Amino acid sequence: MRKPIPSVWRISRYSVDVAERIRELEAEPLPASTAALLDEAAAEVPDQLAWQFIDTGETATYRQVQSMVNRLASGLSGLGVRKGTHVAVMVSNRPQFPVSWLALGRLGAVMVPVNISYTGRELDYILQDSQAQYLVIADEFLPVLDAMKARPAVLSDARIIVVGESRPGFENWQRLLDSGDEAFVAPDPPGLDDLMNIQYTSGTTGFPKGVLQAHRYWLTQGKGNAFRDGLRFERILISTPFYYMDPQWLLLVSLYQRATAFVAARQSTSRYTEWLRRYRIHFSLMPAEVMFKNPPAVDDCDNETRKVNVYGLRKEIHAQVEARFNVNAREAFGMTELGTATFMPLDAVDMIGSGSCGQTGPFRQCRVVDTEGKDVPRGEIGEMVVRGSGILLGYFNKPEATREAFFGDWFRTGDLFRQDERGYFYIVGRIKEMIRRSSENIPAREVEAVLKDMPEIVEAAVLGVPDDIRKEEVKAYVILQPGLTPSEVPPEAIIEHARRFLAAFKVPRYIEYRSEFPRTPSNKIRKPELVKEKSDLRLGSWDRVDGVWR
Repeated sequence: MRKPIPSVWRISRYSVDVAERIRELEAEPLPASTAALLDEAAAEVPDQLAWQFIDTGETATYRQVQSMVNRLASGLSGLGVRKGTHVAVMVSNRPQFPVSWLALGRLGAVMVPVNISYTGRELDYILQDSQAQYLVIADEFLPVLDAMKARPAVLSDARIIVVGESRPGFENWQRLLDSGDEAFVAPDPPGLDDLMNIQYTSGTTGFPKGVLQAHRYWLTQGKGNAFRDGLRFERILISTPFYYMDPQWLLLVSLYQRATAFVAARQSTSRYTEWLRRYRIHFSLMPAEVMFKNPPAVDDCDNETRKVNVYGLRKEIHAQVEARFNVNAREAFGMTELGTATFMPLDAVDMIGSGSCGQTGPFRQCRVVDTEGKDVPRGEIGEMVVRGSGILLGYFNKPEATREAFFGDWFRTGDLFRQDERGYFYIVGRIKEMIRRSSENIPAREVEAVLKDMPEIVEAAVLGVPDDIRKEEVKAYVILQPGLTPSEVPPEAIIEHARRFLAAFKVPRYIEYRSEFPRTPSNKIRKPELVKEKSDLRLGSWDRVDGVWR
């Protein structure tokens, strides 16, 4: 076993003047587009390994990635994809996802990432709402396509591009790649402020909203995360699904750093330290809270990792996580609409265990304000608002939601914060009704709408229940139709109904039957009253995971 390099050694070696570094980053010009960033990297380090997919062993150099991106862009262009065309992508962590994203970026087309856990109902909503004109889909998800109520008319068979075994009439991803021109030049190249993604994020109205993200959004995120600490990352781990934001900006961090990205098929807390060790990872996102619950192993600290990002790590165990896993773990705060807004500097060792999510990050300005949008005094609680270069352009086809999301040019996060005298921010809570389960945002109203569609249910209320592993789990309170009893409508039936229409992570873990709800004078359910009824919200509920009544 290699002797681990102490974290304090790394901090002293890589410490920089953060404020000066941020000023430098913001003053430097950005590449013209994500395609230009790839071209710069391929020209500088053509034979450097750009990525390795851990589970399959597939690799590609920067020159090879550039070639694949050009050829696929050429093939897609021949199929009719143009600048501004909306293309949905439902592919797991395989090379076809990043190649598709970068190829669409070269064309100036717009990617709509699709959660691979989605059911036919959810896919139907995303394709309709995003006005997708083409769909790239892996063959294992074709049954989800079949489960849609009705495919949008624009998505003819010829516009369904299948990764893997195709169907008669459908297009094949590999054929497009193989037939493409390696010297392809986009007829109308995108600029920094041209749209690149419609990235869906869970909203409070019952359905996700499409966040409009330009090339500038992605390039500022990649650059800020790559260089704000002055570190050199030669090997970067990507282990969360590519349809999330994080793997996409991590890939751009790799391009900026001319590094190698090691991509796992899925997150695994049991294999995480092995990945760090085997691939000598320098930077990754770390599922620290869950990993800390695993039994200690002798090789937990055997790595060359220079930094890991953590989100929502309990302050009580922060120092223990760093010591056990031999990492510099730093908090940050971000949203789909903003990317990273705050980060904890690497050398802020006195803030370990403080519970703070850091200071304002590159390309961002952050304030804590009252309900009128005016600054509150330091130490007082208010809503975090953020502005800066490359934040969202708005919500797709939802002008009212876009207007409501801003105070002038300041985006309203919907999260409660306080800021101390030194400028460090602390998350206090949420204004919006949202359940945060692991890395997923779950709108309570969407789950409630699905449950109320069950004929046997009159009313439903959904809350987040504190959970040591997932942060929160989903609990549903239900009122049955008059005359029905829980034995006639058992929890298993409710859960099965939910599974038909919701992704697995949205399905309630806990079911509690009620005869009535506490209500406001306008007949709205008083959810805070439900929360106050019990010290442990699991009590009186059916737990579908453990199969017991609590």
